[in-house]
Amino acid sequence: MAKIVKKKKKTLGKRSFSGGGGREQSPLRPKHVEKKPPCNHTCPSGNAIRSFITTIAQAEKLGKTGEQALEEAWFIYTNTSPFPSVCGRVCPAPCETGCNRKELDAAVSINKIERAIGDFGIQNNLALRMLSSEKKAQKVAVIGGGPSGLSAAYQLARRGYGVKVFEATDKAGGMLRWGIPGYRLPEKVLDDEIQKILDTGVEIEYGKKIGKDISVDQLKADYDAIYVALGAQQGISLGIEGEDAPNIFSGVDFLSRFHHGEQLHLGKDVVAIVVGGGDTAIDAARICKRLGANVTVLYRRTLAEMPAIKEEVEEAIAEGIIIEFLAAPAGFIKDDRGYIKAMKVIRMELGEPDASGRRRPVPIAGSEYEIPASAIISAVSQQPDFTGFEALIEVPGRDWIKVDADQRTLEDKIWAGGDVTNLALVTDAVGHGRRAAEDIVRAFSGAPREEDNRKVVYSDKMQFSHYEKLERQTPSHVGLDKRMDLDTEVNLGFTAEQLLKESNRCMSCGYCFDCEKCWMYCQDQAITKPQDHAFPYGWKLENCTGCSKCAEICPCNFIEMH
Repeated sequence: MAKIVKKKKKTLGKRSFSGGGGREQSPLRPKHVEKKPPCNHTCPSGNAIRSFITTIAQAEKLGKTGEQALEEAWFIYTNTSPFPSVCGRVCPAPCETGCNRKELDAAVSINKIERAIGDFGIQNNLALRMLSSEKKAQKVAVIGGGPSGLSAAYQLARRGYGVKVFEATDKAGGMLRWGIPGYRLPEKVLDDEIQKILDTGVEIEYGKKIGKDISVDQLKADYDAIYVALGAQQGISLGIEGEDAPNIFSGVDFLSRFHHGEQLHLGKDVVAIVVGGGDTAIDAARICKRLGANVTVLYRRTLAEMPAIKEEVEEAIAEGIIIEFLAAPAGFIKDDRGYIKAMKVIRMELGEPDASGRRRPVPIAGSEYEIPASAIISAVSQQPDFTGFEALIEVPGRDWIKVDADQRTLEDKIWAGGDVTNLALVTDAVGHGRRAAEDIVRAFSGAPREEDNRKVVYSDKMQFSHYEKLERQTPSHVGLDKRMDLDTEVNLGFTAEQLLKESNRCMSCGYCFDCEKCWMYCQDQAITKPQDHAFPYGWKLENCTGCSKCAEICPCNFIEMH
């Protein structure tokens, strides 16, 4: 845990135990009030981040081995998400934007800790924990075997419901499998975590496309509930004349064809231009580089607005990929065969913010130039294929399925999540799947909703003066000379020493971590300290004078006066 400067327990005189030691008493009394840490609050998957990190940090204090702590942390994590190894590698960690630690030095490296926990689970063959041994009567169909569909299937199966996933391709994983390169997410890691889900009783039927091989109406007749998690597998065009040339690919199509083993011809001049600033664009660019291409990425805003994971952008630049910022495609130049041989590009400048909150790129008149190209990859965005699901779209042409906070659609018995409701992160998709599964269970059982009414503890409630500054740990990476093949994982993850150091940076926002501060500063001996490091501490309120010192001194805002 975060280190605290400790002092000896103060020795109290006899006057301190009679009538408040002669001091004025307050009617207020201390109370332990667990808060919700902001990392948990900003995690789309809803993972109990503080809990699994402090389990590792406090292992020695609580008499646990590192292995025992990691196993416990794995079960805590997988209660909400079955993908610790996967998300530890591919998630951009929106949870870290909420981390209070960043106000002191730098946010805790949460996703690297997740990865270590997940890898431990794989290496030690840990099995996902079932919540019910009773086989329920209801059956659920899940359409799509990507992260959202698999998340929902897992949460339903562990509660005893029969689940069948209908997957259009020959393997499960969705964009995790067909969109993310092996140097970021090794196939074995994905396979191992999917297998753990299948071991809970989830069935997958491959090669089943809804609207072609089976209809939604048939599924509604055969199943008690349906969860739609198609993903977004169609690229969006640039809207520029000549985009039908044979050497232009959409980003998602390029990645899918690559992962299916297709030989992709990037051209004689091995120059590829990738248009876009998201993870798909950067993944496509780094694959092209590994296939021998000289790669240029065009992005119409600046690095500050680029939505791709910053670490991946830095790695791309280190690998020799050129990124042209404030540049956008303006047209194509074709050869006699109809192939693109060059792209017309126009310089941009940033204007007023648009609906996304980012400043709108505005073309600069007269700034056009050309870049030779033997292949173009358009990775500006993507969308789902809603064939067979038109009735779920509220407004024709809206391109998204409308859902409520529980992922329910406009149609009876149908829930939806992941990219069919809007483009989002893997962690969003996982969270959608869990929320939908929980709501489906409520619909089946009539059970009430379990509300989390904890207040979020923000930085203004933390006592930063009690915490030492501790350097954020950085994992090692494979050198440039050894990583330019398609399968070598670049990020090596934390060592055991780094994992413990980084876990100890967690400030346990909103929950006791046995710092002893309240016990040391209480002049009335109204706080009892267990001998076995159990916490939170106990109260002897008959001794309390209501001085509030314990609440004022608590570093993590776990104590309140009431």
